[in-house]
Formats: sequence, C-alpha cells, structure tokens
Amino acid sequence: MLTRTRAIAGLAALVVLGAAPVALADGPGGDVECGKFSCRVEADDPGQADSGNAAGDSKPQGGSGASGDPWTCSYVLLSPQPPADSLDWEGHLPGDGAVYEQTCRYLDSINSIIRYQWLADPPPTAVAVDPAVLAQQAVDTMKLAGPDVASPRPAGTYLVGMPMWMWVNQSPTTYGPNTASASVGGVTVTATANVSKIVWSMGDGTVVTCTGPGTPYTAAAGKADSPSCGHTYTRTSANQAGGRYRVTATSTWSIDWLVTTGGGGQAGQLTETREAQVQIPLTELQVLN
Repeated sequence: MLTRTRAIAGLAALVVLGAAPVALADGPGGDVECGKFSCRVEADDPGQADSGNAAGDSKPQGGSGASGDPWTCSYVLLSPQPPADSLDWEGHLPGDGAVYEQTCRYLDSINSIIRYQWLADPPPTAVAVDPAVLAQQAVDTMKLAGPDVASPRPAGTYLVGMPMWMWVNQSPTTYGPNTASASVGGVTVTATANVSKIVWSMGDGTVVTCTGPGTPYTAAAGKADSPSCGHTYTRTSANQAGGRYRVTATSTWSIDWLVTTGGGGQAGQLTETREAQVQIPLTELQVLN
C-alpha cells in the first residue's frame, strides 16, 4: 500500500540528478524509496524492491547507525492534529493514536525526507520542540549590533547651549528589519527583529529616549531643536575624563517570531538590547573683543 509523502531539502535538492538512488527503512510505516526524480513510501516488506519506481532503485549498503541503517529519523507531534477526514489518519479516528511529522536524514546530509505518519503510540524518538528556543537560535544568527551612531561624532564640534541633534544610520544589523529562521525536527520558526527605541545616556546625567532613528541635521535648521531626538548641554566637558562626555546609545530590539512549519501557527515575542558608545567634547563659545 502506498501512503502519501512529501520530500523537501534543507539547503539543496533532496535528490541530485544523476545521483545514486537511496532507500529508507526506518520508523513505522515502511520504506521510503527515492529515485532520481521522486520518492515513494511503501508499507510492504522492507526488503522488497519497488517495481513501480522507474529508476530501478536499490538500497545502500552499510550505514552510521548501530544496525547499519544510514538514516536518522525524528518525530514531532502535529499541533493541531489533522481533521478527522484527513487521509493522514490512515483510516483511524482522531484520538486513536496520533499523527506525527517524521523527518529523516541520510548519513550527514542536509537533505531530508519529511512525511506525516500515524502512530498508535508515541515514538521513543519524539522531539519536544520549544518554538521560543528556535526563535532565539534564529535571532543568534542575525548578528544584531548596537546603534551605528551618525551624530554626535567624536570629531564633531559641540557648544554649550546649542541644540545637539542625535541620529543613527540604519541597516539590518543595527536597526532592522532583520529576518532569520531556524528549524529542528520538522518545526521551523521565523523571527523578525526591529529596533523599537534607543535610549541615549548623555554623560551629564541626562537620559533621552527616542522611538525612531532620529532626524539628520541640515544647515537650514539653524539653531532649532531636533524634531525627533536631541539634547542641549548646559556645561562643558572640561571636568570629564579626557575632557569629553561619554555618550552611550542603547537600542532595544523587539523581535516577533512565528512557527511557519510544523507548529500550528504559534507565535511570540523576544526582546534584546545592544549598545554603542561615543566620546564627544563640549566647549563654550568664545567671544573675541
């Protein structure tokens, strides 16, 4: 009896054209045999050849497991379970066993075969996947960084009593949006990170919170305050270490994640912070008589 199957690849095609065919004989449900162009799932004797496969498949010899089986399989309980009329129940009623997503990999290949499988009892290799953990793994690959401060600049000239405009350059790693995914056992979580605010500690005891990247200064603004993110110093930095104020900009990354495969649409949020520092001089305007 043939059951339904679907094959996907991690980072490459599951079956490479011209590659030798392979067969799977691991886990409940029987063999999964792959030729050059397709895969078939058969519940007959694992040793019986699939006469319907035009590629003339043959099973590989040897393997990495203790039994010589080169396939490694894992199982994830589908949530929610398929509807009662789904063929995935293989004629059983909901509640009579359960339907799992079976993921099998050949040797150390990134390629995998994924199919839905009804089982009367939970498999000993069932994987309990915490989507929040996968979301964090996805975030870890983003290489999120602190703000890329465009102003104030260490080489800039800043005066007491003159409005300072603060703004940052925007990129996926310093401001967002930044999107990445992580997968395990047939479950995939996709996370998207954006900076929701930047808190500026100005070094003079003042803290300024800005909910955007700030507005770049132009000469046309003259002595006006920044419309979105700014500060005015009231004393020089002469008594500071090195004669400069140490400004720390701390960004808050708000991260939304969603289970896009194998998890029933679960979603959540994470928060991370990153910071950057810059040291700037503040002097008084000198008036010549």
